[in-house]
Amino acid sequence: MSTRQEQRPPAPGRAQGPSPEEVALLEEIERQGEGKISLERTHERVAVRAKVILRPGNASQARELKLQGVTGDLSQGGCRALFPAPVQVGDIYRLEFDISWLESPIIFARCLRCRMVREDVFETGFEFFNAISLDPTRRRAGAKDLLD
Repeated sequence: MSTRQEQRPPAPGRAQGPSPEEVALLEEIERQGEGKISLERTHERVAVRAKVILRPGNASQARELKLQGVTGDLSQGGCRALFPAPVQVGDIYRLEFDISWLESPIIFARCLRCRMVREDVFETGFEFFNAISLDPTRRRAGAKDLLD
């Protein structure tokens, strides 16, 4: 029996992008943990605020969980994001990014950390299984960034 819950649909009239409150939370997290976390990073991080959909990496469990969050930053090897519910550290997830310049918007990653920021906001850190290219000058055909 799964204790995970699906994310509720956004309230009517709510923009799909991150709210000013979500952006402020990400900036506060950056200030709090910059020293320790940056020592462990192997790739340069780029601040990117975009929608990300999280699902379990195992195809047989893909319908058990779907969370929508917002990225805080991306690197070639991972990302940081905020979600409305905790995810299991060590588990593998399928992340779908709404970022036009990523070669592949769907990336498989392992959750390395998850911490509660407040009751309904959880900061997560992911390590990608395959490195990605961070070239914002490239765009997938027909794609449009969420925050453009």
